[in-house]
Amino acid sequence: MPFPPETASKPSRRAGRSPTAGDRELIPQLNPAMACDTAFRVIGAHYLAGLSANHDPTCNGNPEGLHRMRVALTHLRTAILFFSPMVADDERTKIRHELKWLNARLGAVRDIDVAIERLAKANEAPCHAIPDHRAWNAKAADAHQHLAQVLRSARYHRLIKNTSDWIENGRWSIDGGKRAKQRAVPVTEYGACKLARWQKKLLKKSRKLRKMSPEKRHRLRLLNKKLTYSIGFFADLFGDKKLSRVQRGLKHLRKAQRSLGQLNDDANARSVAEELKTDGAHAAVHFLKPKRKKRLLRRAAASYRKLAKLKT
Repeated sequence: MPFPPETASKPSRRAGRSPTAGDRELIPQLNPAMACDTAFRVIGAHYLAGLSANHDPTCNGNPEGLHRMRVALTHLRTAILFFSPMVADDERTKIRHELKWLNARLGAVRDIDVAIERLAKANEAPCHAIPDHRAWNAKAADAHQHLAQVLRSARYHRLIKNTSDWIENGRWSIDGGKRAKQRAVPVTEYGACKLARWQKKLLKKSRKLRKMSPEKRHRLRLLNKKLTYSIGFFADLFGDKKLSRVQRGLKHLRKAQRSLGQLNDDANARSVAEELKTDGAHAAVHFLKPKRKKRLLRRAAASYRKLAKLKT
């Protein structure tokens, strides 16, 4: 992957973004009376399709394609978690494990792309003037090449097929008893309760944000992302009055996500830089400056305080 120009910026991480550019209008709409099992199939199939749609660009080393592919994967994993009480079966456990495997491969390469973008921006210099830009380029090129091999592997294609079959006709869809009743519940009823629980959990954990270790802060960021994406699943189901309140809540969630994401990106970029040093390159480290860290934590904490003041 070539070193990006100094004007390059990180693609948007806003929740609700469709897996492929410009296809938002193609997402099948949910309706308030739709049963949970149908809603899960609609959501899951859409983001699995988004994952596949960005396969070729990612294999060709396109950073934007990789970003969209990872966003689609995160949406898909969030949907499986959101509907977990009613889709739990042996196959789900295997699929979640394989999706986690794929996410780790995509994330490792994405971290390098983001580190290069941040380094270019931090130096405010032409690419050739950035310290060890060739080492960064080489690491990115190797990472993208290895990722392409992963995405062309039998394991990847088996994962896509198995996930598609499971979403549509998995064992979860025919199990009786309590799960059958859960699957038949209107998605608005189930979704409202689930979103409220996740928001309560997020706000409780966020109170200790300033004292969190990087690992705990990372887990808080993931919970924030899951809640944001899940709200996006049901945006079309809210009435005008409630939608306005939900949009205000999403605004605060996205601001917190942006700050936590930047902190996480800085930490990942620093790790990549340290790896380059180990490999013999004197990679400059311009990440996680104390003032920047303090500012980002303050912004995230303020967003959570404002979210807490809104009516659930």
